Amino acid sequence: METKKKDIRALTKDQLREFFVKEGDKAFRGNQVYEWLWSKGAHTFEDMTNISLETRQMLQDNFVINHIHVDTMQKSKDGTIKNAVRLHDGLIVESVLIPTKSRTTACVSSQVGCSLDCRFCATSRLKRMRNLNPDEIFDQVVAIDRESRLYHDRPLSNIVFMGMGEPLMNYNNVLKAIDKITSDEGLGMSPKRIVVSTSGVPKMIKKMADDDVKFKLAVSLHSAIDEVRTSIMPFNENFPLADLREALEYWYAKTKNRITYEYVVWKDINDKKKDVDALIAFCKFAPSKVNLIEYNPIDDGEFQQANSQAIDMYVSMLEAKNITVTVRRSRGKDIDAACGQLANKS
Repeated sequence: METKKKDIRALTKDQLREFFVKEGDKAFRGNQVYEWLWSKGAHTFEDMTNISLETRQMLQDNFVINHIHVDTMQKSKDGTIKNAVRLHDGLIVESVLIPTKSRTTACVSSQVGCSLDCRFCATSRLKRMRNLNPDEIFDQVVAIDRESRLYHDRPLSNIVFMGMGEPLMNYNNVLKAIDKITSDEGLGMSPKRIVVSTSGVPKMIKKMADDDVKFKLAVSLHSAIDEVRTSIMPFNENFPLADLREALEYWYAKTKNRITYEYVVWKDINDKKKDVDALIAFCKFAPSKVNLIEYNPIDDGEFQQANSQAIDMYVSMLEAKNITVTVRRSRGKDIDAACGQLANKS
């Protein structure tokens, strides 16, 4: 029966080598298969052309490659591409290719749905169905790299874990995926070109620091006032700002990597001077920069983009305190591919 077969990408290289030895073959055959799986992104055993037909059949009898399939691909008028990705069990996640003049960025998902309950985000309304496996995260990157080469004539340059899900609630699988993406035996990308974005899970931020990760950290902050943050991100009650701040201080002390705060300004929620004052105070304990993100409505109109004067106030007050601030315009809004819009409408 198909379900009895083991997913071959759950095996390490050593386990693959041992498997071949046990089957009476040479250990190096495991290296060849491993290379096909991770460097060359083989979807099927038939793809492995330097391996005998007999061996490929033997692999077919014992294993499956639970490869993702891009179910639908939508292209925005600004060049952004959104993939609805079907997983081996029929569930769907979304990932996005975001092109600019100098780079192409993959925005990848880490969970089907999300563990958290941010009220402004469409994904959080799906609830978490399961964590993605390392290979399912890896496959999203491979698919977007192919699209980048095909449509923009250059390889993928950056990866952000800002798709569906809270990456730190799927910590081990996210780290394993990044290991494959950055390994010379995988895609060989620099960890410095990878950003993991979290809504702020203090214990896991400290664990990342202890694990000496090399990628960058972004925090989806949106308010530095506990009451306001809890009203839009209810889980903040369990992970209050004081705990988040302590974890981020720990992160900086260990890694010396500055923190990026992702921050949306909403009308009548966090668009007052006191909100900016609180953010400035929060930015001061460790080197950081602020990305002000344009809000993308998710239909019910409860949250509305703040007016331009509020954004200008944030920019001028932050700059006056020497805090780097960037206003990020949304990409792919016309195909629901922008921040907070990933909800499997397809």
